[in-house]
Amino acid sequence: MRFDNYELDNFYDELFQSADQPRPAGAALVDRIHQLGPGELLQRQQAAQQALFKLGATFGVYGDNQGSDRIFPFDVIPRIISAQEWRHLETGLKQRIHALNLFIDDIYHDQKIIKDGKIPAELILSATGFQKPCMGLNPPEGVWCHITGSDLVRDRNGQWYVLEDNLRCPSGVSYVLENRRVMKSTFPQVFEEIPIQPVDGYPSQLLNTLLHLVPENIAHPTVVVLTPGIYNSAYFEHSYLAQQMGVELVEGRDLVVADGHLQMRTTQGLQRVDVIYRRIDDTFIDPLEFQADSLLGVPGLMQVYREGRVAIANALGTGIADDKVIYAFVPNMIRYYLGEDPILANVPTYLCWEPKQLDHVLGNLDQLVVKSADESGGYGMLVGTQSTQAEREEFAQKIKANPRKYIAQPTLCLSRVPTILEQEFVGCHVDLRPYILYGQDIYVHPGGLTRVALKKGSLVVNSSQGGGSKDTWVLCE
Repeated sequence: MRFDNYELDNFYDELFQSADQPRPAGAALVDRIHQLGPGELLQRQQAAQQALFKLGATFGVYGDNQGSDRIFPFDVIPRIISAQEWRHLETGLKQRIHALNLFIDDIYHDQKIIKDGKIPAELILSATGFQKPCMGLNPPEGVWCHITGSDLVRDRNGQWYVLEDNLRCPSGVSYVLENRRVMKSTFPQVFEEIPIQPVDGYPSQLLNTLLHLVPENIAHPTVVVLTPGIYNSAYFEHSYLAQQMGVELVEGRDLVVADGHLQMRTTQGLQRVDVIYRRIDDTFIDPLEFQADSLLGVPGLMQVYREGRVAIANALGTGIADDKVIYAFVPNMIRYYLGEDPILANVPTYLCWEPKQLDHVLGNLDQLVVKSADESGGYGMLVGTQSTQAEREEFAQKIKANPRKYIAQPTLCLSRVPTILEQEFVGCHVDLRPYILYGQDIYVHPGGLTRVALKKGSLVVNSSQGGGSKDTWVLCE
């Protein structure tokens, strides 16, 4: 396969700067692909998919009748980011995560940002992610969000934007690691020729971040990954990360509060747990404090956590900054807490909560992307340009009934990467989810998960909506 007939179609292309000219960072890859014999690239694509199938790199789709798990589709043409470009993203993400953590800490303590009129109190109090039981909490070092996955996109002009911040239980990093492993076996010669930043250090970075939370005077701490169980859409990732870090994967039924500590049931009796990497939402984690009928959590855990005898990553209550309405205020947070201009821009966002912006949204639904403030995974979303009249009318009613719940953004012309569809190269839209760890310092893992819309022309990249993934190569300096 060659790129001779590949069409850019007036979109920003991540691999080519013109129809016959690859970008400097991708030139070596294009040369290598052109050197492959007839059918060889397709064979490697099939081999890569087969390898991921054998590795069991799956995800679940809620409400799917075809089975609880699917293999995450993968395309072998990577997305490539130059070292200079990555430096800019890395600096901007560190700035953003720093400000977001200061915001969360402020909201659960003095609420200065509300008192100074920078964000309305009613938006905070009405957010589903705001947890009253977390008022006055003091997580170790004042850090609330230890693991973040911020979604980035860029438009027709190549401008980067932050699309949203995922601060509750961001998923997808396991595919980053597995995709790279498969790519190194698929294109070993390319990895020898092109200096690409490695990604396999993530589990050790994550473990170091978690160990940084260990309460004082614990010589041999126990770290666990807390999962809702096999029916969660990200269960593969939960078990994968636990295995990679060499820690226990537990469910709520494996834990109990005893003698003032969180304890894990083992064949040798109870064992104290010091740090939880929780992949359960706040409201399910302790039925005594949050949702009383939850069977996923541990009764009494919140009290042990409040008293500092166990650490939780991410801290409970971080969901307040995961709200898509609150996202619109992040540039102001950066200016307010850090006294700096934002390095990375937000996508322009209309808040349906404000009457004038609501009128604009309702009058332009066919041109906008509407999102529910507290949903993820592509659920609760309307892509106006690809919607029917009936769908727009349905969303208009939902928005009018609960305007606080919805935001709208212009439909960006997302950048594209060549992707193999039906044995030819097709430009498919992509986004990027880098992973940021906040322990002793803020660390941005090189690259991240490139999600790709595998339907020609589609803008929806979520795996649960039919998207796939690509390897992301960040070149060395």
